[in-house]
Amino acid sequence: MENLISHLESLLNTPIIATQKLTGGDTASVFKLETDSKDYVLKLSTNEKASAMFKAEAFGLKSIAQTNTIKTPEVIGHDTFDSSSFLILEFIESRTGASNDFALLGSQLAKLHQHGVAQFGLSQDNFIGSLAQINTQSSNWTDFYVEHRLLYQMNLAVESGKLSHSEIPSIKSLKTVLKPLFEHVKPALLHGDLWSGNYLFSKDGLPYLIDPAVYYGHSEVDIAMSKLFGGFHDAFYEAYHDVHPKTINASARLDIYQLYFLLVHLNLFGSSYYGSVKRILNTYF
Repeated sequence: MENLISHLESLLNTPIIATQKLTGGDTASVFKLETDSKDYVLKLSTNEKASAMFKAEAFGLKSIAQTNTIKTPEVIGHDTFDSSSFLILEFIESRTGASNDFALLGSQLAKLHQHGVAQFGLSQDNFIGSLAQINTQSSNWTDFYVEHRLLYQMNLAVESGKLSHSEIPSIKSLKTVLKPLFEHVKPALLHGDLWSGNYLFSKDGLPYLIDPAVYYGHSEVDIAMSKLFGGFHDAFYEAYHDVHPKTINASARLDIYQLYFLLVHLNLFGSSYYGSVKRILNTYF
């Protein structure tokens, strides 16, 4: 660690006067780096995928920031040193959010979702947690979501024995059921993994998004993830839906979009998510 600190001091062009290990970080160790001028977050990992993951994270943070709708920590840099990969970000001093802070988060997320392009997906693949997220671009949301979200994760679950072949709907069945639910969907820039651990409020109440898994998809995907584990004030949803009113079949789509995240959790964390996955599969397919 001492050699790495010296390397980072050279990169930052300032002495690091203290380091503090932070909580969180399923895929990396996270530290606060203190200097005389400002503080930074260091994410550090020896995982062979870490370099690609940090590169994708940096791209996602910059993509959101460039919309000028909602803040993300500034990306200082990412690289490898010895056998470790690292990412350095601006450190944001945070506090617990009040209802007006959540309302601002909701309205700013809605504005982020107004940024769209012609196709679903992204110019590059990235990660959801430590799992690959395939972003091959498509003009058809049903095709994209079935092939690159649901089936990709289902096949991973079969390979690891968490699901059986007989439990996976056919591609024809998936598309037949979902096509009428996915009419009139337009590509929107998504955070992609919007649970309560991936936002924070600065000391002055400004919302920040962290740890994104960005791509262009249906705006309701972010809302579905936000409701899967809780942690969002009612004011968030009220402000969001002032900009993006709910549409027909939203409750069914919420289940279908949560299915993707539940499959991810099944693949990452195991059988405790099996029942929730099966409930949605049995309900719709």
